[in-house]
Amino acid sequence: MAVAAAGAHATWNLLDDVRQLFEFPFMVNAFRAGTIVAIVAGAIGWFMVLRRQAFAGHTLALVGFPGAAGAVWLGISATWGFFGFCVGAALLIAWLRPERGEGYSEESAGIGVVQAFALASGLLFVSLYRGFLNGINALLFGSFLGITEGQVLVLLVVGVTALAALALVGRPLLFASIDPDVAAARGVRVRALSVLFLVLLGLTVAEVSQITGTLLVFALLVMPPATAQLLSARPAVGMAITVVVGLVVTWVGLAVAYFTPYPIGFFVTTFAFAAYVAAAALRHAGRRRALT
Repeated sequence: MAVAAAGAHATWNLLDDVRQLFEFPFMVNAFRAGTIVAIVAGAIGWFMVLRRQAFAGHTLALVGFPGAAGAVWLGISATWGFFGFCVGAALLIAWLRPERGEGYSEESAGIGVVQAFALASGLLFVSLYRGFLNGINALLFGSFLGITEGQVLVLLVVGVTALAALALVGRPLLFASIDPDVAAARGVRVRALSVLFLVLLGLTVAEVSQITGTLLVFALLVMPPATAQLLSARPAVGMAITVVVGLVVTWVGLAVAYFTPYPIGFFVTTFAFAAYVAAAALRHAGRRRALT
């Protein structure tokens, strides 16, 4: 509604459309925030897919909703709720993670317990909240309206911190992700790296949720790295492809959402899904050519 009131409308003049996108400060902030989020989500998401921790990432995404809803109910910024609950849940999942020798089912059960409690808490906070319900919808499905320079700065600081930590532990984390038993035998602190990565994943989920909403976090956290891993098995190349795909779908999603009344999360998810399908088709075509 705010965009419509400003007279935004798509045309066949690409330069005029781009000018409209950057005409208002809130869209400039949205592109800044989206760029930060896409880069951080690409780097952390690539490791998440490699480590087969998509269920943990999905749970942390859902945890962001009760955190933000609780913060709104208490009258404080939803940003604090996102980061507080996501990081807290990441530490809880790390604590509940089974010891070596126990199966994947035990780990999934512990994560499922956290997810169920988070959803129940979110329902409680929504019931207690008596304000405008559209604010809750924005928490679920995302919104680019109202992103302030202060929020962009917070996202930048958290994002740079997460990427710096990932750069410091990147090599041992890659080793531990591919073969944790051999890594442990070579002296790599696998358990500590797992806890650190879950915390970084929690921070990333909290960032992404503020753009896509908590229900569509996977649009940036899973689809770009999954697309990249279909195209290349090389870590450096795969991570670069992940970041590029994330940036493109975020920028295009923001642009399309600006000219329509629909939430940005839908468009980011749709474009990311299209990229994944295209990569799968290219890989399938390549295999068929190799067999002929």
